[in-house]
Amino acid sequence: MARQSHIKYSLDFLDKYANATPASRTTYCVVVWMFNITQIRIEWNLSPVGGVTTK
Repeated sequence: MARQSHIKYSLDFLDKYANATPASRTTYCVVVWMFNITQIRIEWNLSPVGGVTTK
């Protein structure tokens, strides 16, 4: 009896989404960090505009 080779008829999850998953995670991480940085600048009043006043 001869062995049959495994034939893959459909793509599995990794074949389909292997590149999209890390890219979407990276995009999400960058967006969250940028949001947090801008919110911290507003909360701590770190804006350079109007920060230094002369007497």
